[in-house]
Amino acid sequence: MKKSRGIIVGRFQPVHNGHIQIIRNVLEEIDELIIAIGSAQLSHTPKNPFTAGERVTMVKEALNEININPNSYYIIPIPDISNHSLWASHVKTLTPSFNKVYSGNPLVQRLFIENNYEVTTPPLYNRTEYSGREIRNKMINDEKWDILVPNTTYKFIREIDGINRIKDLSQKEINEL
Repeated sequence: MKKSRGIIVGRFQPVHNGHIQIIRNVLEEIDELIIAIGSAQLSHTPKNPFTAGERVTMVKEALNEININPNSYYIIPIPDISNHSLWASHVKTLTPSFNKVYSGNPLVQRLFIENNYEVTTPPLYNRTEYSGREIRNKMINDEKWDILVPNTTYKFIREIDGINRIKDLSQKEINEL
């Protein structure tokens, strides 16, 4: 019997409990999941503070923390290209084959639909709190954010001094005249 394999694309800046809940639920529907780390070429910006490697580590450790079988998923960094009409084909060239796409992003959905993929919108969990932007803002403002991410993600961000990285990156550049 052929295995069912799906893909989910996210930036995971950082991975949070909402991501993990979606991944857990998707893995109940399919045999294998490709977790595509989107915008893999970006790092060290306010919107994308973590490197692709750091995001891979965060996702892998978070899934290990909740005992998800590592044989049930792949984590693959996907760099952006500047041509939306080619993007789904670009993803296809970098990943194992898949037959189902999970995304809440309207652009990602449209691009895969136009390439004849079955697209499902997974339910989002507490989107107002489980948002990378909100979590990064909480870090900048010294607010409580640790409960919004897996324990391993919290520890990893602390180990790499990620909070200070985000704070430094969020400062406006000072232009000297």
